[in-house]
Amino acid sequence: MKIYTKTGDKGTTALFGGTRVPKSHIRIESYGTVDELNANIGLVRDQEIDQHTKSILKQIQENLFTLGAELATDPAKAKLKNGKERLNISKINTSHLEQLENEIDEMNKNLPEMTHFILPGGHTTVSYCHIARCVCRRAERLTSALYDIEAFDEHILKYLNRLSDYLFVLARKLTKDLNAEEIKWMPEKS
Repeated sequence: MKIYTKTGDKGTTALFGGTRVPKSHIRIESYGTVDELNANIGLVRDQEIDQHTKSILKQIQENLFTLGAELATDPAKAKLKNGKERLNISKINTSHLEQLENEIDEMNKNLPEMTHFILPGGHTTVSYCHIARCVCRRAERLTSALYDIEAFDEHILKYLNRLSDYLFVLARKLTKDLNAEEIKWMPEKS
């Protein structure tokens, strides 16, 4: 498989289904940001963290590839002439959401109650997790804007929303695991 095709040299790219769109199209921005999120989650997974978390992060990365492929498919050409899906992969579904919710609930059991906003940081690994969370929120904003223009399976939006929650709680868990300081944001009084 050749890496360079030269078909995008004029600023367009092809969606699954063959439709060519500008590389600045909101659909490309959406799945491109999901790809950036995936790379940032890989960075978190490469840190010295527990094996269970590494395993969950790998599953999340695989889910993000699925999600990105769904976003990269031209909705008008998503089905073949025989009615079958053009993209023969599983889709993000309720079980993926439940996995994130279960992980959030399990992590929260061992964390102190949150009484204030928290400043990102305290340890490099925690900071990487917060960066991934911020990229996730951007991916969610972009896919939400795309959804307003061209609707797609709502599980995608729900997954990105839940994933940002997961990454926030994971940052708190990692703070505890790494004996880092969780710094509360205390607004100055005027």
